Amino acid sequence: MNPAPFAETVTDSQVGALIRAHRLRIGLTQRELADLSTISVRAIRDLEHGRATRPRTDTVRLMADALRLGPRARAALEEAARPGRAGRAPAGPPAPPDAPKPLVGRETETDTLVRELAPDGGERLVHVVGLPGVGKTRVALAAAAALHGSGMPVLWHAFEGAAHDYVPTAGGPWRELTERLVSGLYASGLPHREPAGGESASALLGEGPVLLVLDGAPARAPGADRLTRLLHEVPGLRLLVTSDEPWQAPGERLFLLCPLPVPSGGGARGAADGPQQAGDEREPAVRMFLDQVRRVLAAPAVTAADRERAVRICRLLDGHPGALSAAASWLVVSDLAALCDTLAVDPAAFLDHLGGRDDRLRDSLYGRIGRLPAGPRAVLDALCAAPGPDSAAEGFGLPALTELTGGSLPACGRLLRELLLSGLVRAAHEEGPARFRVPALVRALVSGAPVGAPQATAAV
Repeated sequence: MNPAPFAETVTDSQVGALIRAHRLRIGLTQRELADLSTISVRAIRDLEHGRATRPRTDTVRLMADALRLGPRARAALEEAARPGRAGRAPAGPPAPPDAPKPLVGRETETDTLVRELAPDGGERLVHVVGLPGVGKTRVALAAAAALHGSGMPVLWHAFEGAAHDYVPTAGGPWRELTERLVSGLYASGLPHREPAGGESASALLGEGPVLLVLDGAPARAPGADRLTRLLHEVPGLRLLVTSDEPWQAPGERLFLLCPLPVPSGGGARGAADGPQQAGDEREPAVRMFLDQVRRVLAAPAVTAADRERAVRICRLLDGHPGALSAAASWLVVSDLAALCDTLAVDPAAFLDHLGGRDDRLRDSLYGRIGRLPAGPRAVLDALCAAPGPDSAAEGFGLPALTELTGGSLPACGRLLRELLLSGLVRAAHEEGPARFRVPALVRALVSGAPVGAPQATAAV
């Protein structure tokens, strides 16, 4: 499908907007639609550009047949073509915000999201969860851009507290439609918005695929009835949600976004002191951190010793993108050697971005730990207090967890799953039995994290 035709002049006619959106959705040119419908190219062009706003009933029928519209979309087109319905309507497809810089090391995650949310994919509600600052918003931007490039309209809504490290979308009819959809999900928490001009969401969106991104969604899930009604009313709708915690909603596909991979070698303690291999610089976390270093330092030259320190810092911070970015900002007043020495003692020392950005990473991480229910929090505290079952080199298995807590295997399994989905415990992907560990950054924060902290929804 070629997205280039979306650069055409915006139409002033709702019926023209619908015809154009459906035509582009299925990848037809005006000439091809004319051949299929037996309507002249000029007539189609006049409708799409708003020069004709009252097509005859036969014209609408032929157009709907050629566009292969279903009952809902056909009824919406017929309604828009009735006398008195002409008016300003949005052209499409709307686009997601523009990302500020290239994405590093998330190709697999992005490709998976695109595949699952594509028109022929199997998911309608994908929820990206993970630690604050791990990159949920950035991965959602990349997936949304790829889907939009294939012709799918993208509606983007950022909740209060979500990261805004991107160029926001412009206002207009599509923004109004997005707000209406969101207010329908969260009617008790957001002001309800009536349809502008009386047009329904299904009339504007039709039955083709469309992506709605809810970035930095609150932990409170929308009512199951509201969610089900929205998915039913807009058959082609796909939802991509980013937040720190799952909704536990029917049909929800949980997508856990972990920190970036770091060079193997025994974790944050021990092997990080030894010499590093040249291939370590190709690891996503190291590439991302060195890119941040080059942005901060006036002299971009990075020595072999600097690369070794960068690898160690990535291990000390477990490849967490937000923490790596914040730590790199301190190079304005520090150096890599001092950064390494301080982080070896306290991995959470440089979580406050020196540039004064309001990303609230430290508070968000504290908040995520503090919102844990009593059971998982008790397990996390026990793991952090007893380094034996959670050594940096070996991690721990489920049997060690049952021995540490005295709980049953099923109970410990459920608690461990909740900690994994929160991002506060990380799976080790080496060969052999399943192993897990508490990231060094989380371990450093646990002793100072409050219990029952207020909601923090910042995402990066």
